[in-house]
Amino acid sequence: MNQLAPAVRLVNVSKLYETQRERSAGVHDISLEARHGEMVLFLGPSGSGKTTLLTLAAGLLEPTSGSIELFGDEIRRLPPAELQRLRAVHMGFVFQTFRLIDALTVEENVGLVRRLARNRHSPADRNGTDVLERFGLSHLRKAFPPTLSQGEKQRLAIARALVNNPELIIADEPTASLSTEDSLETIRILHSAAGSQGRCVLVATHDLRLRDYADRVILLRDGRIVETQENRESNMKSQQHLAGL
Repeated sequence: MNQLAPAVRLVNVSKLYETQRERSAGVHDISLEARHGEMVLFLGPSGSGKTTLLTLAAGLLEPTSGSIELFGDEIRRLPPAELQRLRAVHMGFVFQTFRLIDALTVEENVGLVRRLARNRHSPADRNGTDVLERFGLSHLRKAFPPTLSQGEKQRLAIARALVNNPELIIADEPTASLSTEDSLETIRILHSAAGSQGRCVLVATHDLRLRDYADRVILLRDGRIVETQENRESNMKSQQHLAGL
């Protein structure tokens, strides 16, 4: 894996969906790069292609045309087992619906991801406990997800995504079901993951509050990039604001 390469690179990527009646583009001819230390926001209404774009960037969906690189490796050239290992070890995912396992405790949800990235038969190690403490969840480690608030579930989902110290974090509508307070906390965590921890963070959202906290905002409409906004100045102001939350 090339540490100097962009975390994600898409070149002329399109994804077409076919039905008996029509052929439509999930995304059309998109080229972009996202690097370590950068938080990139994909902003647009429902149906604009945000989730499709993130799914492609994660190597979970094969493009109809174009090429996708993760950490310098063209994913079509990687064996399935190697691509799976790359996702498990170097990537973290935050989903809109959390996707927690209700039958497992808070501690077990985080520990499971940790074990899958290393040895599925090994016990959960200290890092799982550390990440729960960092996100204020250590007192809930024996609780089950159905007993948690929405904000606690989201913090757990982010803790699970970060437990392996991934280089790339992909978050799909991470504030969609949260209160304003919990949304700002989620933004703070993701912003810190990019700015102070040097990770690459990709976020898909229609939440306009997030645009001031990203290094770059990519506006999507009908599967196409319609505008790209560099946001360095606003990002500096955001860091000062978030530090005071």
